[in-house]
Amino acid sequence: MGQVLDVIEWVDGDGNEIVHRIPPAGSAETKLGSQLVVRDNQAAAFFRNGRALDVFGPGRHTLLTKNLPLLTTALALPWGFTSPFRCEVYFVSTRVFTNMRWGTKDPVAFRDRELGLVRLRAFGAFSMRVTEPLVFVNSIVGSTTATFGTADIEDYLRELIVSRLNDYLGETVDTLLDLPKHYDEIGTRVQARLADDFRKYGIALIDLLINRITPPEDVQRVLDERTGMAAVGDLDAYLRFKAASALGDAARNAGNVAAAGLGIGVGAGLGVVLPGMLGARPAGGCPRCLRPVVPDARFCSSCGAELPVTPHVCSACAATLPPGARYCTRCGEKVAAAAPEPGPKPA
Repeated sequence: MGQVLDVIEWVDGDGNEIVHRIPPAGSAETKLGSQLVVRDNQAAAFFRNGRALDVFGPGRHTLLTKNLPLLTTALALPWGFTSPFRCEVYFVSTRVFTNMRWGTKDPVAFRDRELGLVRLRAFGAFSMRVTEPLVFVNSIVGSTTATFGTADIEDYLRELIVSRLNDYLGETVDTLLDLPKHYDEIGTRVQARLADDFRKYGIALIDLLINRITPPEDVQRVLDERTGMAAVGDLDAYLRFKAASALGDAARNAGNVAAAGLGIGVGAGLGVVLPGMLGARPAGGCPRCLRPVVPDARFCSSCGAELPVTPHVCSACAATLPPGARYCTRCGEKVAAAAPEPGPKPA
């Protein structure tokens, strides 16, 4: 190229560029006495013929034979030689790059002591910084890349993080229900495992944050249902409460004649359905004709309708038991045998 670089510098425009090459392709001419401006959180590496020679830290440098020993030796320049020579300069940002994201592409199977085999997905953020510019350029960037940003390395670092996280969870996970309170500890342990993986590329993992570790949506729905059942507690008491609430709502909504008639109809319907839910006969007796019935009668003496049998109840926890049950389905208590129905008297 015919261009001679008298002042060599680089300003990162978008804040996501890690390495910037001058010139973008090939090599450019500069000479001893030219100015090299390296800003804070930058390093500048001189390359010639694809080989790294000298590295400069922050400051304004005048290129001289005394501060370009390797380049001077490669060129075999005599003392005070000022003719242009060809080279490439790689500016490397050494600041901390934050808010880089990581996450699993597909759920990973783990064995949970409470839920059995579950598939988990994990997501979070991390930050990194270049600590050895020459190692980073030679091992990751290469000597022909014009620019290299966080997007160019984020995918690879994400795979490293997910791999080490999967190993750690596979060795230590007990149940996913206890994972959220251990996020900080998990992040610290996995970050320690990743230190050597990052160091060999000339970079350091500054922070590793775990935002969430979750199962797929179908497993989450099952967990939500399980939590809801635990919140309900006594299912029989819950059903009684809902039925009583429905009666109260019907009474409050009966504000005019039409609504009152509707309320009466709803009340009559609930009067038939509700007793079955509450485990008792309607107050009027027969659920069909509402006429009084003889205690323990199986059929209505007025209309002949079959009367509901009062359900058997556990003496320990008051749970409603299915017919013929020998043990309570809720507390496991043995059920007392029901008294035999009286047979016909002998003639």
